[in-house]
Amino acid sequence: MYTKILVPVDGSPTSDRAVAEAAKLAVTCSARVQLLHVLDMTAYANGFEQAAIYFDQIRPHALRAAEELLAKAQAKMAFSGVPIDTELREITGGRVANIIVERALAAGADLIVMGTHGRRGIERMLMGSDAELVARTSPVPVLLVRHPPHA
Repeated sequence: MYTKILVPVDGSPTSDRAVAEAAKLAVTCSARVQLLHVLDMTAYANGFEQAAIYFDQIRPHALRAAEELLAKAQAKMAFSGVPIDTELREITGGRVANIIVERALAAGADLIVMGTHGRRGIERMLMGSDAELVARTSPVPVLLVRHPPHA
């Protein structure tokens, strides 16, 4: 069925749920999992900091946090016994969704499993939806996992 599953992670509850779903699928299919975190550095810089501060303090801190996020996702999936690879992609602007689709193709993934916040209406229009863009543009199947509503 599936041999390589790409799972973009961002540390959110929906991302954690996608990791759990991907682990179940990977066990069932004997698939390999590629955990991907796309670090958009524009979220960490405002353009007014000095270059030395950015390169000596801000960027290393953001990269450490991203590596920790990947390590936590890998630890959550380790119980499954499936082979896991991790990848950190650093970008400065652009759409995260485009990087996810690009990395899925480069990794030879035949499924993308990712969390979605399920935004609707004006909230979706203002914030955009990387999950929706991945689902619309990906040449491989995409499984979108939502966080269950609070009871």
